[in-house]
Amino acid sequence: MAGPATTERGAKGPSAGASSGRPSGAARSRGGPARRWPHLRPVLLSLGGLALLGGALWALYGSPWLRADHVTVSGTRVLTARQVEEAARVPLGAPLASVDTDAVEERLLRALPRIDSVDVVRSWPDGVGLEVTERTPVLVLEQGRKYVEVDAKAVRFATSATAPRDVPLLRLDTAGAPGLRRFGEERLTREAVGVVTGLPGRLAREVSSVRVRSYDSVTLELAGGRTVFWGSGEQGGAKARALLALMKAAPAADRFDVSAPSAPAASRS
Repeated sequence: MAGPATTERGAKGPSAGASSGRPSGAARSRGGPARRWPHLRPVLLSLGGLALLGGALWALYGSPWLRADHVTVSGTRVLTARQVEEAARVPLGAPLASVDTDAVEERLLRALPRIDSVDVVRSWPDGVGLEVTERTPVLVLEQGRKYVEVDAKAVRFATSATAPRDVPLLRLDTAGAPGLRRFGEERLTREAVGVVTGLPGRLAREVSSVRVRSYDSVTLELAGGRTVFWGSGEQGGAKARALLALMKAAPAADRFDVSAPSAPAASRS
């Protein structure tokens, strides 16, 4: 009776050991460091990200490669590239990422009134580009022995000893005019600019000068000694159409009045 009982207890031994809850050696080896220290994974990822960020910052600001080495200028017509470059004062040798493009733009607009706008761009890896748009004169104002150029925004931006070719002369005959105190010379200049820039190409090319006495007294002097009393700057489109019709209907006329475009008049002096 004792033998079978002993054999039965021996057979149950390994099974009981296997279910006792203790991991075997193979199971312990499969756990690895990640299971023993699961909190290290986000730390390692963060350190890796910081290392990449630090490397990128060093490349942008500390390395000798990504630095402003030269300046290129485009879009100039009257100004020279050297004038633009000197006024821009781009900090050559500085990290390209640190170049203040807004400050460069501000310096150019302040130093060179002929510039209407400028686009300052970083040209990687080592250049700065200055894309300039110059103002174009639409009128020129005679002041003493000098000529002041006026653009389409009525900005007086340049003074020279000679008048630019093919640009109408602006004559402000406002001395003693009652409207001068109310509107001012700047406002009257804007009215003259508005009249000229609103003309169709054919008429615009024939204008040699614009005479302004008051807000509602603008006269155009055309090639061939012809004059056009325009009146105010209002209804420019209708006045231009009326003038073209008059010039076609009365080719010998040299005096036109389109101040009231619904009732234009033409005559010969």
